Amino acid sequence: MVPDVGLVPIRLVKGNLSKVPPHVQQFIAKYVQICRPKGVFICDGSDEEAKEMTEKLVERGTLVKLESMDNCYLCRTDPADVARVESKTFTITREKFSTVPHVAPGVDGQLGRWMSPEDAEKELGSRLPGCMKGRVMYVIPFSMGPVGGPLSKPGIQLTDSNYVVLSMRIMTRVSGELFKVIGEQGEFVQCVHSIGAPRPVERKVINHWPCNPERIIISQFPDERKIVSYGSGYGGNSLLGKKCFALRIASCMARDEGWLAEHMLIMSATSPEGKEHFIAAAFPSACGKTNMAMLTPTLPGWKIKCVGDDIAWMRFDKDGRLRAINPEAGFFGVAPGTNTKTNPMAMATCSKNTIFTNVGMTSEGGVYWEGLEREVDPDVEVSGWLGDRKKIGDFKKSGIKAAHPNSRFCTPASQCPIIHPRWEDPEGFPIDAIIFGGRRPEGVPLVFESFDWNHGVLLGAALKSETTAAAEHKGKEIMHDPMAMRPFMGYNFGDYLRHWIDLNKPGRKMPKIFHVNWFRLDSNGSFLWPGYGDNIRVIDWICKRVDGQDNVAIESPIGYLPTEGSINMDGLNDSYRTPQNWQKLFSLPKDYWVEDVRETRQFLDSQVGIDLPTPIIKQMDLLQERIAQM
Repeated sequence: MVPDVGLVPIRLVKGNLSKVPPHVQQFIAKYVQICRPKGVFICDGSDEEAKEMTEKLVERGTLVKLESMDNCYLCRTDPADVARVESKTFTITREKFSTVPHVAPGVDGQLGRWMSPEDAEKELGSRLPGCMKGRVMYVIPFSMGPVGGPLSKPGIQLTDSNYVVLSMRIMTRVSGELFKVIGEQGEFVQCVHSIGAPRPVERKVINHWPCNPERIIISQFPDERKIVSYGSGYGGNSLLGKKCFALRIASCMARDEGWLAEHMLIMSATSPEGKEHFIAAAFPSACGKTNMAMLTPTLPGWKIKCVGDDIAWMRFDKDGRLRAINPEAGFFGVAPGTNTKTNPMAMATCSKNTIFTNVGMTSEGGVYWEGLEREVDPDVEVSGWLGDRKKIGDFKKSGIKAAHPNSRFCTPASQCPIIHPRWEDPEGFPIDAIIFGGRRPEGVPLVFESFDWNHGVLLGAALKSETTAAAEHKGKEIMHDPMAMRPFMGYNFGDYLRHWIDLNKPGRKMPKIFHVNWFRLDSNGSFLWPGYGDNIRVIDWICKRVDGQDNVAIESPIGYLPTEGSINMDGLNDSYRTPQNWQKLFSLPKDYWVEDVRETRQFLDSQVGIDLPTPIIKQMDLLQERIAQM
């Protein structure tokens, strides 16, 4: 018997519609009517379900089993579908300036892309009808955050990609229990995704990866709590619980409900004395969030625990403490550069039950990417992500990458050896410090602290970094990435800054705010700071400041800098411990800062304009005055 829900009959491949709340049934039926799949598969998130899908994808050639690893698989995408596509990502609202700021005349706005409902209807109307013909529509009930938790939010994703189903199962909490939660709560975020390749497929399929890259569009409808993504199977565009829901839609929820949804890692650092501090840190994509979240400390006695490596949802509790959860259940990490030196915990985490995308595969059935040269026999033959078969050394000589610069591992967070034992605590963790940071090759000190909350918000608003391969940018240039949220803003950035400022209310214990820069270079182009596990030395200083130690900081025009010797350098190479190196790490070249502040002001004036909150303008004025008096 074919169940009939509303508009069209639904041919069930698997599942029981009687357990699905009526308003969810109507959501499914609406898109069955539009997308015309051959059947509907209601997912339950079980191991059996995943095993069955995995076997089908291996049989089809989409996944390749990695024989030397435990339940790990490799996927290679169409080379035209390898990264987030910011230029084709839009937020749809009736009022334009509820989404984007009032930019200066003739300026191309960088803080979000707006589309009118009429244009969105036209664009999606030319893509969605019949887009799933010949394919199964998978219904994925998922939770961002522990199922039923007070800080958690449920969603339903419809997709015609079982690769997406398997990845969502790792990255979110997929469970049939969500239908009961949604039935009780009523609300859920509607997520619709199609690779845009109805059968019979007209575009040539490469690497068993059907997609429609020429017609990609990723659209967020914050007022409707809805996401529609078309044309791409790549994670950032297709795993809709991630950036689309957990940042773009959730930032609007957070504005409306008085909390924060941020592009931040969450970690705890426990001192040798046994005191634990919780830290949230915002860096642009591929700038070291995962490395910091899983840091292996070089200072004796310190312990790091990971709560999350990418996204933090934070609310103030009844006692005025800002508490954070990691809404995700997995890590979607950048593979190149990850190794047992830079991030041994990530390497251990992704050693089993992992889907790798666009990395190289060794002839022994393992994985390879740039950064693993010292850990894989150089004579081993590697099949690169584009199909080239070479020895590792020959890849380097040829200039061809074995792995795409944005290749990924999708792996369960629960497998991380240093995952916090309470990482799924639905009440979240009290945040003591917020850190902003980016790749700044010159001028910016290793670490400094804001003077107060509003000054800290300015530090986030002025965040800049070298571009990376996580999006479609080419080459290296310093780009503004305010709050590390530039590609992920769900609403007007001026209103977003005002929301941050307004959170500072009487009775609340506001976290201290810091800025870090692991990437400052000397005149020879070498890093002045060793980074990685030695970043614990900076975290040690940050914890001292959180604990109220005044004698370890000195006031400077840009904020509080460490007093010389207040960062523990014991055990470092002698070259890092010299007074000259300290001076290079913390110097403030006046000409550089005069220009930096001028350029930052120009950016905020042109990109945010009349929407820039008065307290931020005041902070810019004060900073500019202090720099002028250096």
